[in-house]
Amino acid sequence: MQGDDLYRLEQWFDRYTAEFDDLDPEGLRNIRLKKEHTRQVTACMAAIAAGEGLSPEERLIASATALLHDVGRFPQYRRWRTFRDSESDNHARLSLEVIREQQLLSVLPPEEQLLIEEAVRFYNLLELPQQYASPTDRYLRLIRDADKLDIWRVFLEYFQQPEDERASAAGLGFPDLPEVTPACVEALAAGRIVGLDQAKVINDFKLLQISWVYDLQFTTTRQLLRERGYLSHLAATLPDSPLVRRAVERAVAALDGNDKGC
Repeated sequence: MQGDDLYRLEQWFDRYTAEFDDLDPEGLRNIRLKKEHTRQVTACMAAIAAGEGLSPEERLIASATALLHDVGRFPQYRRWRTFRDSESDNHARLSLEVIREQQLLSVLPPEEQLLIEEAVRFYNLLELPQQYASPTDRYLRLIRDADKLDIWRVFLEYFQQPEDERASAAGLGFPDLPEVTPACVEALAAGRIVGLDQAKVINDFKLLQISWVYDLQFTTTRQLLRERGYLSHLAATLPDSPLVRRAVERAVAALDGNDKGC
C-alpha cells in the first residue's frame, strides 16, 4: 500500500459520507458524530502504530483499516435510525459490504485487501476468532484499541452536552437513570468485560466501557489512556457506592498493571 492509496480512500470517505448530509437535524448530529469518530480513530491508530514501531507500509494499512472500520454505520443509521446492531444489522458486516460494493481496495495486492477486510469484519466481536485467512491479527488488535480509545472521548463529550444537543443514537437507547445493574458491577469487579446484553441503563453502558481496559492489546494504548484520564472522568459520572468504587478501582489497577485479582 502506498500513500496515494490512503489519500484516495480519504477522498472517497469525504464524498461518501457527504451523501448522508441530507438528513434532519437530529440525524445529521448522529452522522457528524460518526464522521468525527472515524477521523479521531484514524488519529488514534496513527499514534498507536507509531508507538508500537510499525513500519511505514504497516502504518498505511493500519490507517486504511481505521478509516474504513465504521463506514457501515452510515447506511445503518439511514435505514434503521440506530447504531445498535441488535436492532438493525451488524455494522462491521455492513462496512465490509460497502468496501466490496465500492471496490475500495481493488487496486491493492490481494493479501493487503484481505488484511483490511478481515480486520474490519471481525473487530467488533466480543471474542476474536482463533484463525483467519490472513495474518490479520495485528491489525485487528490495533483497530480494537484505536476504536476504544476514541469511544471513551465520544461518551465523555456526550455526557457533558445538554440532552437536546446530543447525538441521540450514541446512547444506544439506554434510559438515563441513576441506578446500576448488579450483574454489570459484578462483572467489572471480577475483571471481566461487561456484556452489552447485561446493560439495562446508561450507567451500565459506562461500566461496560470501563471494563474495556481488560481487553486492551498494546502498551501505547494504555499509556495514551492514562495520559488522557478517560477512566477517572467516566467513573466520576457513576453513582458513588462502595461496590461501584471497588469495581472501578480494580479496572484502574489493571490499567496500571497492579491488578492482583480478587
